[in-house]
Parts: sequence; structure tokens; C-alpha cells
Amino acid sequence: MAVKAYLEITMVIPDENRPAAAKVYTDYRQPFLDTIPGAETKDLLIRDEDVQVLHGFDSVEHAQAYLGSEMFKNDVFTGLSLLWTADPEVRIYSL
Repeated sequence: MAVKAYLEITMVIPDENRPAAAKVYTDYRQPFLDTIPGAETKDLLIRDEDVQVLHGFDSVEHAQAYLGSEMFKNDVFTGLSLLWTADPEVRIYSL
């Protein structure tokens, strides 16, 4: 399969919370790739002003479906929600 869509989640996370955010990313990266339909890639991008997680999918529909998945709602979102200082920005791009 090839990446045909990206789900980008951008979060403002203070420096002191970034190790905990990186742990959430690391803990769920492989389960995401192994179990989420259409998942192709997952990368953590760190900038001075924010942290981004870029998810590659085989379709826009699979990217949208992930946002409603149990893993996202109950594990990833819950694990990150206490770490950011503003609501995350969520975007889906198609290729």
C-alpha cells in the first residue's frame, strides 16, 4: 500500500510535558501501525513552538475513521489531553 492521505495533529505542549508526550507516541506507534485499518506511517515532529504527529493512511476515509477509533479516543487522546495548553489542530490532507 501507499500513503494517499495524512492526518496531522498539531499540539502546543510545554517543554516539561514533552517527554510524557513522546512516551504516548512511542507506546502507541506500533499498535497504531499493526491494528488501525489503512495505517501506513506515523512520525513525531518536534518544533520549538509545537509538536506534530503525522499519520500516513491509504485513504482519507481511514484517516477520518481513526479519529473515532477506540485507540484514539480512549488511549491517545486521553494520554495527551493533560499535556497540551491549547486545543490541538487536526487536519487531513489527501494526495
